[in-house]
Amino acid sequence: MTSPHPPYDVLIVGAGMTGSCLALALGQSPKLRIALVEANPPDLEDVPPDTYDLRVSAITRASENIFKNLGTWQEMAAQRISPFREMHVWDGTGTGEIHFDSAEIGEPCLGHIIENRVIQRALLKQCEGSDNIDLYAPAHPSGIIQDDRKIYLQLEGGDCLGARLLIGADGANSKVRQWMGISSRGWDYQQKGVVATVQTEKPHQETAWQCFLPPGPLAFLPLDNPYRCSIVWSTTPEEATHLLALEEQEFAAALAAAFEYRLGAIQAVSPRAAFPLRLRHAETYTKPRLALVGDAAHTIHPLAGQGVNLGLLDATALAEVLMTARKRKKDLGALATLRRFERWRKGDNFATQLVMDGFKRLFGNTLFPVRLIRNLGLTATDAATPVKCLIMRQASGLTGDLPLMAKPKLIDPGK
Repeated sequence: MTSPHPPYDVLIVGAGMTGSCLALALGQSPKLRIALVEANPPDLEDVPPDTYDLRVSAITRASENIFKNLGTWQEMAAQRISPFREMHVWDGTGTGEIHFDSAEIGEPCLGHIIENRVIQRALLKQCEGSDNIDLYAPAHPSGIIQDDRKIYLQLEGGDCLGARLLIGADGANSKVRQWMGISSRGWDYQQKGVVATVQTEKPHQETAWQCFLPPGPLAFLPLDNPYRCSIVWSTTPEEATHLLALEEQEFAAALAAAFEYRLGAIQAVSPRAAFPLRLRHAETYTKPRLALVGDAAHTIHPLAGQGVNLGLLDATALAEVLMTARKRKKDLGALATLRRFERWRKGDNFATQLVMDGFKRLFGNTLFPVRLIRNLGLTATDAATPVKCLIMRQASGLTGDLPLMAKPKLIDPGK
């Protein structure tokens, strides 16, 4: 099969945060030609100053390093980013509580809360300015065709793109994963996350707050305005439907009560939305000339906000593997090359999924002995400073087998 378009080295389906990050990471190598295919038209408009995106991400220090090394952090900071320096976590059914403070590990903050559209805009704007990244948007993939040397992505309307490697970064309902014939395992939590932006009576103090309730965790995430927070309220589908149907004042009262008035009364609430919570993990991330990254490979409970960060680590790890293979004149689409990426990331992703799932189940258990043990555990951990510091460093992305791009100073992965 031939394509009317120039030959590419890599095709990426999905220009969300993970796909765009991957394109930019690969674009650091000027000899690689990358096509980025996205079904939705790109939104490169400045973020309106008077409204907030309902979807935000808790960006770790590792992800901050990735954005800085890609040259997009300054653009995000110019739009809107919100550091959080402390975190309070407590059991809503008991007395256990733990307080994390970035000063205890000598860091200026634990991470940043950033609206998804701010991240997306900065990444796509940089992609459009890159000489070796071609953005096809809106473009709707309809299938793939593969031979020994190349893989082709068919688009609706009869067009096609060819490359040595196709990467699925097209989300939890990945078409690429389906076309690859890769199954995934997991379960639906029978929960929905209700999201909104709220104005609080008391300032958030650049602190992330999370209360564990029997139906699910309730998080208040600080925004750039000291009295504005993004909330994620995980609860049953029935309760989520009820919360969405409430009048603003009724919802504000229910939210403040559930949150134990830690930030006083809720004075204003934006329009609300809800999304289902699931855990899924692809049985494999790779096949010859094919790879999966981000939500296409794994989804996770949002209680610690790690989903986007795992996807960004996938993207930069895969880019590092591919750029090293290119320098060594290896085939980018060879399974032996791609398996290096899978071995690197799959175990870490699975371990994080298990930990988050374990926390969800632990704090959702209402049996008295379990409640007693977890409250004692929170209190004991809060008193054990070395343990807390270890947890903070791990959660902030300051430890572990990180891609070079996720470290403070970028090093050429080919060296």
